[in-house]
Amino acid sequence: MIRKMVKTGSITALALSLLLVPSFSDSVKADDNRTNVNQHPELLRIESLTNYDEMSRFLENVDRKSEYVNVEVIGESVKGRKLHLVKIGDNLDDPNKPTILFLTQQHGNEPLVTESAIRVIRQLSTDSKKVRGLIDKVNILIVPRLNLDGAEGDVDWDSSHLYRGGLQTRNNANGINLNRTHNSLSQPETKALHENVLQQYDVDYAIDFHHQIANRATDDGELVSGAMLYPTNDGVKDEVLESSKKLGAVVYKAIEPKKYSNLARYHSDSTSTSIARNNFAAHYDIPTLLFENRGLSDSPNRSAILEQKDREYLIKQGEVAMLAAIEAVANRSIETADTSIWDSLPEQHTVETELQESK
Repeated sequence: MIRKMVKTGSITALALSLLLVPSFSDSVKADDNRTNVNQHPELLRIESLTNYDEMSRFLENVDRKSEYVNVEVIGESVKGRKLHLVKIGDNLDDPNKPTILFLTQQHGNEPLVTESAIRVIRQLSTDSKKVRGLIDKVNILIVPRLNLDGAEGDVDWDSSHLYRGGLQTRNNANGINLNRTHNSLSQPETKALHENVLQQYDVDYAIDFHHQIANRATDDGELVSGAMLYPTNDGVKDEVLESSKKLGAVVYKAIEPKKYSNLARYHSDSTSTSIARNNFAAHYDIPTLLFENRGLSDSPNRSAILEQKDREYLIKQGEVAMLAAIEAVANRSIETADTSIWDSLPEQHTVETELQESK
């Protein structure tokens, strides 16, 4: 049963007629504040994504029906939407079982990694022999969509400068970038994450899933499908940094052979612990990987936004990354992962396109 870790209220009972899993192909009726959603039909269709209500129903049903999946409400967003933690495993208190954490959508306009997480949760909610084998060896924590209000476009600041008018926003309802508040915990979303997840569970590995702008390419001109980076704070212990690089090597090895793959190094020299990858590693000694999927759902620039035709392979890319990390932690192959991939991982740069325009 979904358990609530905050004191306010209780979870409303859901109707029995709700579907177990939201359809990823059926369109969803757009909210009234999304009247321009079809203005640019070639762009990523927001209505093709899983919205907050659908995700909540999905998690409620999985929690009720799966033996190995438990869902907790760990807090609320600025607008009062419930923040969920999905716990997958048969004994999260077993000190001999490693735990991996996936965090998605700190920025509301970076949605496909949450779609990937939903697919992974769906797979791991089954009672298959493969799932049972994984559950015996690893615990999995997933916080799907930290910025719930931004993902709904339900914010208290002017987003009219965005190309699509703020269908989904990077910042939360208060206009704050959540990935700059991991020290201050000034926003309810990051406060809940730290107090009710990071400070409550012994996490061995973490991946912070994001999206970057769509028009980044390697030197050969090929658009990047995703970019990765390890912690870059000087206070991170050597063994934590090395394990972070091993986590990246596991993800690279799984994605690189795919036809759609063109992975690059994410460029950032930031040592700030207000961002997740540095904070988790420096403050909690958690080996952490930043993974940036390609493209945004809304942005001031048209060229930064994904097109609908790229939706499926990018969801798949995130799914592959998550499952590869889970398996490598479960079978301990992560311990011998070859980190030399970081020496040859290409740099990326922003390219100008005919779509480089702003609203």
